[in-house]
Amino acid sequence: MTDSVADMTVDELRQLVRSVVKEVLAETLADPDAGLELRDDVIEHLNDVATRFREGMLETTKIEDVAAELGLRW
Repeated sequence: MTDSVADMTVDELRQLVRSVVKEVLAETLADPDAGLELRDDVIEHLNDVATRFREGMLETTKIEDVAAELGLRW
């Protein structure tokens, strides 16, 4: 690859742009919490919620209802 954009071929410029776009997307969409561990109390709470849901003790709300309540079009 050349040192100057002016000296690049169309294919080289295309490859550079693709590379930069991939890099920016990877940075933008990266999970900021990747590698972090959940605290024991959070794990316990999530397990409790999952158990109550399986046992029918929790009700769910349709996303359409939530969107309507917030004045959003879904």
